[in-house]
Amino acid sequence: MEPTGRFTLAYDGTSPRFATPAAHVGTGAAVLGRASIGRSAWLGARSVIRADGHYVRIGDDFRLGARGTVHIAHDYLPTHIGNGVTAGANSVIHACDVGDHCHIGRDVVILDGSRLAAECVLADGSIVFPRSALEGGWLYERAPAKPVRRLEPGELRALHEASRAAPDELADGTAWVPHFPSGEPLFIAFSARLRGSVAFEGDNGIWFGCDLDAGDHEIRIGRGTNIQDNTVIRCTGQSVLIGHETTIGHNVMMTDCEVGDRSLIGMGSVVAAQTIVEDDVLLAAGAQTVQGQTLESGWLYGGSPARQLARLDKAKRTIIELTWPTYISYAHRFAAAAMAHPV
Repeated sequence: MEPTGRFTLAYDGTSPRFATPAAHVGTGAAVLGRASIGRSAWLGARSVIRADGHYVRIGDDFRLGARGTVHIAHDYLPTHIGNGVTAGANSVIHACDVGDHCHIGRDVVILDGSRLAAECVLADGSIVFPRSALEGGWLYERAPAKPVRRLEPGELRALHEASRAAPDELADGTAWVPHFPSGEPLFIAFSARLRGSVAFEGDNGIWFGCDLDAGDHEIRIGRGTNIQDNTVIRCTGQSVLIGHETTIGHNVMMTDCEVGDRSLIGMGSVVAAQTIVEDDVLLAAGAQTVQGQTLESGWLYGGSPARQLARLDKAKRTIIELTWPTYISYAHRFAAAAMAHPV
């Protein structure tokens, strides 16, 4: 069964499929492409399930909180989610396998190639590093996520019930009217919101659930740069400047900062006010900078507060170099689908 309405969009001719109509679709939710979803899905406000380069398969009774994101890793890793899974607000489930009845807290990031056995619990703010294997029946915390204790009898059920009893976190329904002082983006997703002065230099993608507010300043986005799903950018005291051929990952929070050329800001990270990210920087998923910090060119940064972890080697530079053109390709395909089936 394929639901109708503005919350779905095809990718390369393939539309999302639901076993039954969703139990709830929050304001600004979006389901895209090669997604197959079981019975009674509950999708929070501005949540995103995006299956473009690969597929997403989700079992019955899935609950995805407000601004939650489910995604794949290009054409080489899909995402599988079992039955009865709860994922909290602003969580990211990325190119991994999640077993039945797992409970994923708020602000959690699960990274590529990871496998969560049935009945895992991830505490709020946990980061599951790539290719991790988590045993069921445990509570995991921190970054990287580590087991801290076995679950008590009835604890998992109580967590699911408490999460599912909470109301959706409704997004502000105010219509936003951006001003484009220069350039045109290649693609702005139907659930993205832009306010104020946003300048594009071309070949830009602004993806689903993104929330860009320039306030009294400007957000300037360089050529080839893409802003991934559910990223929030705010200007409160100065403009936000982002360079060329840079990728801002899913569910990033950025305020009053500058990011240079050919950089990659990892999913779930926080770029604090007055941060300067120089050219050729990789900020790891879930990392957080501190106000006024400078991230030096040629380095991988990670942790909270973010610190230098290693010099960028050829493999990491290649990841950055290949990411932005891949998203230009995705943007062309989604733009074509949007033109064929306008909202």
